Amino acid sequence: MALLSVQHLKKYYATQRAVDDISFDIAPGSIFGLLGPNGAGKSTLLRMITGIFYADSGNILFNGEPFDSGRHIGEIGYMPEERGLYKKMKIGEQAVYLAQLRGLSKSEAEFRSKQWFKRLDMTTWWNKKVEDLSKGMSQKLQFVTTVIHNPKLLILDEPFSGLDPVNANVLKDEIFRLAQEGTTIIFSTHRMEQVEEICDQIILVNQGKKILDGSVKQVKQDFKENLFSLTLSNPDAPLPADIQVLKQEQNKLMFHLNENVPANQVLLHYINQGNNILAFEEILPSLNDIFIRLVQGTPAAREFVA
Repeated sequence: MALLSVQHLKKYYATQRAVDDISFDIAPGSIFGLLGPNGAGKSTLLRMITGIFYADSGNILFNGEPFDSGRHIGEIGYMPEERGLYKKMKIGEQAVYLAQLRGLSKSEAEFRSKQWFKRLDMTTWWNKKVEDLSKGMSQKLQFVTTVIHNPKLLILDEPFSGLDPVNANVLKDEIFRLAQEGTTIIFSTHRMEQVEEICDQIILVNQGKKILDGSVKQVKQDFKENLFSLTLSNPDAPLPADIQVLKQEQNKLMFHLNENVPANQVLLHYINQGNNILAFEEILPSLNDIFIRLVQGTPAAREFVA
């Protein structure tokens, strides 16, 4: 059973179809990428999933039950891209306060907060005020306040914004750990390389419509173009008939292979010549390439590329 099932969800405004008949399922313990250019409908989708907005039509099922914000919101953690912290408040007090709003006792809230502060190397900042924090440290605090009540569904909107590479890796490790422990995660970002590294499944929306969904591996396979890279000891040897060399850099060839021709046939051709094969790989398109291909030409796509 899917932890979250979105069925034919629609949300229309006077001049815009923000979400136009979108459906998808998210398996328990998976990391699900929600992708799309600005204005595609991602934020509206997230706000309906968290009960901030009501859908005009369609259904949301949470763990097999019709979503009820009063009953299910305590099982969701939502970390929006915009900061939602009290600048004049000490960060330790703030973490404890927000945890109590999630239903934890004061003692449990303090215990969990200190655990998370230690895990994310924030202990020395306990008595600092939010206004004294860097953008990256504020992001780590916001992450702590989002996960402190152990939600079943964790929604992260641009979670690595403002983080240096070291702290981004720390947060990434925690995301993987939470997923391994059974937390279901929706990950929304513009950074396609992060999606490829982190997500199991993705959905791509554009202008309110779903235009792609599936596993990251399958999506990349579906959009492959029979491109390969081959590094040889003698790259100037005669070419097999079924390849078209697109680029050559020293002893490395990038080529297109005709459909229905097995790659092993190319390798056998060079082996029979006595040519040493130093490296060989299929070149799959990046999610960024696929994204641009699918939404190219729309105003949102041009903004994304810029």
